[in-house]
Amino acid sequence: MTEKTRGRLTTRTIAMPGDTNPSGDIFGGWVLSQMDMAAGICAGQRAQSRVVTVALDSMSFIQPVKVGDILGVYTDIESVGRTSMNIHVEAWVRRGRIGRREKVTDATFKFVAIDEDGKPTPVPALEDLPAYALEGYFDVGE
Repeated sequence: MTEKTRGRLTTRTIAMPGDTNPSGDIFGGWVLSQMDMAAGICAGQRAQSRVVTVALDSMSFIQPVKVGDILGVYTDIESVGRTSMNIHVEAWVRRGRIGRREKVTDATFKFVAIDEDGKPTPVPALEDLPAYALEGYFDVGE
């Protein structure tokens, strides 16, 4: 049985030769950066404001990423506090652009919503969000 992704596809990119380590695999830091960007998109959309990464929890590298793999990053909002959010992030690859799909890493990122002065600001309630901010994350029909 094939494992399923959790969340929605937030970003997709291709792993390039310039992103490799001396062994020819893609640097873990490059993958982490892609995951942070996707999580930031997700968190910013939910917060409707600027957000900053404040923590990263339980990152697990499962498989290496190779040159030519398409990296898809999936995000899922785990929890929302007064000013913070936990975003679960999974990175999956399509091997050699057309090959089998494999999960390569996952982690939980914590973000804080901030105002124009860089101070924490409350995350809006669901009912105060515009419809586009709800698409893909919540059942808008309920």
